[in-house]
Amino acid sequence: MKPTKGLLHKIEDLFAETPYILRYEKGSFNSGYCILKSNKVVVINKYYSVEGKVNSLINILNELAEDIVLEELSEKNQKLFEQLLDQKKDI
Repeated sequence: MKPTKGLLHKIEDLFAETPYILRYEKGSFNSGYCILKSNKVVVINKYYSVEGKVNSLINILNELAEDIVLEELSEKNQKLFEQLLDQKKDI
């Protein structure tokens, strides 16, 4: 999957169905993002490029996969979630 604005919006939609809140803020995160698991908040560096945001979100989804209940996602987001997890395994 090519990191585009369209894909970014799809991943943001997927995040909206999870218990995690996705925020874009400025900060000096070593990895470009920060996960506050106890508060269920994910913060992405807002100055990242679209490609950087997409790649960070894919990494985060892989890290949080065990906390996300697939049955709570819509059918289209279930498919997207599985595709993103499979894509990361191939890299």
